[in-house]
Amino acid sequence: MLKIRAAVLATCFLTAATGLGDDKWPELPYKLVADWPALPAAWNFGEVPGVAVDAKENVYVFNRSPHPLMQFTSSGKFLRSLLEGMVTSAHGVRIDHEGNIWVADHNGHTVLKLNPAGRIMMVLGRRDTPGTTEMNFNRPTDVAVAPTGEIYVSDGYGNSRVMKFSRDGRFLAQWGKKGSAPGEFNLPHSIVLDAAGQVYVADRENHRIQIFTPDGKFVKEWKGFGSPWGLAIAPNGEIFMADGYANRVLKLAPDGRVLGALGSPGKLPGQFAYAHHLAVGKRGELYVAEILNWRVQKFVPE
Repeated sequence: MLKIRAAVLATCFLTAATGLGDDKWPELPYKLVADWPALPAAWNFGEVPGVAVDAKENVYVFNRSPHPLMQFTSSGKFLRSLLEGMVTSAHGVRIDHEGNIWVADHNGHTVLKLNPAGRIMMVLGRRDTPGTTEMNFNRPTDVAVAPTGEIYVSDGYGNSRVMKFSRDGRFLAQWGKKGSAPGEFNLPHSIVLDAAGQVYVADRENHRIQIFTPDGKFVKEWKGFGSPWGLAIAPNGEIFMADGYANRVLKLAPDGRVLGALGSPGKLPGQFAYAHHLAVGKRGELYVAEILNWRVQKFVPE
């Protein structure tokens, strides 16, 4: 009897912690692209926390190896490697509307801006110096850049806040603190902007997505579908979410409804182990970065 009760309690805990349960969402119609991408001989990814796609459909893989930022064509051909020796621990990567590359180095406590040629053009935060001031981060997780140039950083593991900067890197505002009330965070882990400029924050350990105005006013929250680790918004406004606990990708409508799910826990192709972040291509291609499987997988619509 005690064994049965313990098993029931363990199952309830897993359901509460991961969002797993009796979800019957339709399976998303995607097909895995096998053996994507092609790495140089004897190279490997380390843990892969980040992936991004630029306007030319080139794919940037941010990983924890001696070659932290690798660029590939959409077909998987290797193009170049960047940031060797410049990153402490890779986390989020984004491409802005001008083709600049932004990376969050969470254990280095910095956010870097690279121009399309790969040269560092801006440093936010101070390397190896965590803090709570307007000049410091404490393990930032992700970055989003508006078409007008404003920069939003989810300062996630240590400070539980969002910070906003001007196009030229001047501090403008911040909001949030540790907690579970509206506008509070328990690990803001990913951040994206929609076409109207609203700010979507993956509040990972609170198992919700919070939505704010560009100035940080709370608008609403979505929850009940698991733990959001990574967020990406497609050109049509659909939102894709990586759930690293349940090891699946969810597709959400602009109103927060779940439209479908992709993937299951595991080590095999098409499965996920800590699905961490994701990116969406122009034709709906999905790129999913995984921590525990040391890879990024590509899926195309069927």
